[in-house]
Amino acid sequence: MSYSMKEMNEKTGLSAPTLRYYEKEGILPFVERDENGKRLYNDTNIEWIRFILALRSTGMPLAEIKRYVELYKQSESTIKERKNMMLQHKEAVEEEMAKTFKYLEQINYKLTLYNSLEAKLTQKEIKI
Repeated sequence: MSYSMKEMNEKTGLSAPTLRYYEKEGILPFVERDENGKRLYNDTNIEWIRFILALRSTGMPLAEIKRYVELYKQSESTIKERKNMMLQHKEAVEEEMAKTFKYLEQINYKLTLYNSLEAKLTQKEIKI
């Protein structure tokens, strides 16, 4: 099945300029065109976009994503290198998640204190 640019906008949430930019920069591979030069996207393109968005959302720079795509295009001979890229990125994401969780614990601690203070204030108001 093929999709138009508008359908891709709806399916991925990415704007037309972003999709064109990703393609131009070599980040979104394998985009086909019809006889008039219009882009024709397919389910494989959607999978790539979801993967790109996952990498971007977890902090991978576009240059590194581009490097990954270049390696992917070189076939199975680059599997080990691509795997290493993903392992390194996974470690970075896990470190960031651990920091975020630590910060969340601090926020929750502060909220617990506020709940306790509010409860004490409510009890004082009841006694008056």
